[in-house]
Amino acid sequence: LAMRIYTEEEGARLDAGCRGFLLFLEQIQVLNLETREMVIDRVMALDNAEFDLEDLKWVVLMVLFNIPGYESAYQQMEELLFEVNEGYLH
Repeated sequence: LAMRIYTEEEGARLDAGCRGFLLFLEQIQVLNLETREMVIDRVMALDNAEFDLEDLKWVVLMVLFNIPGYESAYQQMEELLFEVNEGYLH
């Protein structure tokens, strides 16, 4: 994997937890270099001052949803997003 160097603005928006999560998604092949950059671009385009890991997960999901041919990556991300809450749906 190529190491991504974040700009000062990106580092301010994406804390260490968010950057680590992006790296994790690359390692498990949910994201590749191109889709990671698309996610970072969308994150930086958002207006909200507050941004956390939960917000990042939704941005990743939306990016993958809108790219033809990435259905399995979308499904994998969807499972990651919802597995945390599965036990609480009763």
